[in-house]
Amino acid sequence: MNAVEHGLGPRHHVAALDGLRGVAIAGVLSFHTGLMAGGFLGVDLFLALSGYLITDLLLREVAATGSVSLAGFWGRRIRRLLPALAVMVVGVSLLVLAVGPPDIVRTTLSDGPWVQANLVNWHLLAESAGYWDRFGPGRVFGHLWSIAVEEQFYLVWPVVVAVLAWRGQRVERRVAVGALGASAVSLMVMIALVDAADPTRVYTGTDTRAFSLLLGALVATRPVRDALHRAVGRCAGAMLASLVAGLGMAWILVDGERSAWLFTGGLFLHSAASALLVGLCTQAPHTWIAGALAARPLRWLGVISYSLYLWHWPVIVLLSQERTGLHGVAWTLTVWAASIGLAALSKYLVEDPIRFRAAWARGRSGLLAFTAVTIAIAVLWLVAPEPAPVTIDVTQLG
Repeated sequence: MNAVEHGLGPRHHVAALDGLRGVAIAGVLSFHTGLMAGGFLGVDLFLALSGYLITDLLLREVAATGSVSLAGFWGRRIRRLLPALAVMVVGVSLLVLAVGPPDIVRTTLSDGPWVQANLVNWHLLAESAGYWDRFGPGRVFGHLWSIAVEEQFYLVWPVVVAVLAWRGQRVERRVAVGALGASAVSLMVMIALVDAADPTRVYTGTDTRAFSLLLGALVATRPVRDALHRAVGRCAGAMLASLVAGLGMAWILVDGERSAWLFTGGLFLHSAASALLVGLCTQAPHTWIAGALAARPLRWLGVISYSLYLWHWPVIVLLSQERTGLHGVAWTLTVWAASIGLAALSKYLVEDPIRFRAAWARGRSGLLAFTAVTIAIAVLWLVAPEPAPVTIDVTQLG
């Protein structure tokens, strides 16, 4: 998000953070297309980065104004996230209704309202949709569990920061203590609730995944940044290299379904390493690792990463190997090309125009537009025809 939107003046842009987004989304796509068993850990990198950036913006606003404008924060989040999400949800839903098989139509209509409410992760858990079976048969919105976790964080965390800022001095220290304490509680809840047979509950639940965002938030606070700077000093490049090597090995070797240790502290350590990587990239942007992450292809992939995450899973479901007849490299290249193409269209035709150039998307007119879009999507779920229920001819059994 552009700091100018906050009225805080320009902020130095760290190109390596765009590259980290590119690495994260490449890992997720690699996981979902069978190229990298641990690529799902890219989601943790996304969450840590989001927690860092959001908290940095909130703390900069507190430093400049003494408080947090919750209405302003949520308005910016809506302008940033809703347009691309609404276009994807409506477009995919209409396509599924037009040409999708009955099982996909049913799950789409079942999941859609919960996507709109930013509660789809809890809905999928209630439906017993396991993450490790790739969200069950034909759930085009199953990947949006992580978007729901982020949205729930965006709803609660600014209120926490605003309350801490209202109490006066040493705001960043209190935010650091709050983030650290809440991270520890989230980890303990994960350990207490994990089911080794199916860790989906603790992997996609907001309470048990909050630490990924909160650890990023922790690293964004001045006490931690100062301590990190003193601890690392001139060894930032070596520390960055070690973190990248360690995370890379984890992504290659980890098998989420069979790595029980992930859910008793492994994910917490991975999220902490991701948060440290983000923090070091901002403190030492001129190191060779940060320079490599700032390479133009990675940066561009990071720039479109939000839309690419939104579109890649519906593409995988709707262009499955069974439907296309493609296999191996041909199918993988088709999925990547289609996903990246749709993401680029979304970025340049939907996200950027509304976020940066549409005056009507702000203030009262923006609120009216948001209300209209919300009502229109809700109407879609009400009027969309459901497929006929499956019937079984009992006379043919046996």
